[in-house]
Amino acid sequence: RAMSGPPGLKPLVAVGQVTSTPDKELNFAACAGLVREAARRGACLVFLPEGFDYIGSDTAQTLSLAEGLDGDLMGRYAELARDCGVWLSLGGFHERGRDWPTTQRIYNCHALLDPAGESPRPCPARRGVPGPGRHLPRRTLLSPGHLVAAYRKTHLCDVELEGRVTMKESSFTNPGTEIVPPVSTPAGKLGLSICYDLRFPEISLALRRAGAEILTYPSAFTVPTGSAHWEVLLRARAIESQCYVVAAAQTGKNHERRTSYGHALVVDPWGAVVAQCREGPGLCYAEIDLDYLHRIRREIPVHGHRRPDLYGTVVAAAAAGLA
Repeated sequence: RAMSGPPGLKPLVAVGQVTSTPDKELNFAACAGLVREAARRGACLVFLPEGFDYIGSDTAQTLSLAEGLDGDLMGRYAELARDCGVWLSLGGFHERGRDWPTTQRIYNCHALLDPAGESPRPCPARRGVPGPGRHLPRRTLLSPGHLVAAYRKTHLCDVELEGRVTMKESSFTNPGTEIVPPVSTPAGKLGLSICYDLRFPEISLALRRAGAEILTYPSAFTVPTGSAHWEVLLRARAIESQCYVVAAAQTGKNHERRTSYGHALVVDPWGAVVAQCREGPGLCYAEIDLDYLHRIRREIPVHGHRRPDLYGTVVAAAAAGLA
């Protein structure tokens, strides 16, 4: 259920940047600290990156540490959502699905939790209020947070940059089979993707057609690909879809063989970067202004100008000898 704030106040979102390691307990402590800090600052939705649960040092460790969505770790995050009264976007959870016993492969799952079982309150919007030592108005605590949606990464990252980066996600991960419809949240209608999905505009445009106002790409980009492509791709997705784009990120040395690019950020529907994390773990904050979003869509109505009757016909025309 989406909740709106008092007139004149805009929803505040918090975007996390972390350095996950193979140590799940240390990772949870770090992420929980960021969530609690974001709640104190008045955020209603907190985004954590791909691999927020852990980043294994090799394939065997990655598979051995994976859990189901009904496991202990997701249960702890559900309690955290309830206790803090915030929605959680948990992008890139290493999920043992129902087919784990037969496939011994996992899914890269973006889970969205709401603080279910509580009486609603407006989404706070003023960053810095309440400050340290003060508390947000509490909800009546009834039950742990609720899993609202689970998107399983459809585009798996199999890349090889000679002498720099080699990744073969498909060697141990099953691809997802569907795009999840946008979910109404206190900040707007949220479309779920993960990391490498960023390179495929088709998914962002499909989510926009389905009503998305915010696209999210929790990620763990490498330094070579991030320094070249990260910001420009995120801005492109925002401009073409006329959505806010939120990208939580891994940063720094995850283990002896992996370093992540960082630069978690938020892009507005005009393509401007409106928030970005500094070096190291931390948070950045952005207000979501849906009036501004809809004004941009009215002024440049590209969604209505699209020609689906033409797209995808070039190959057919060439085969018919017309091109």
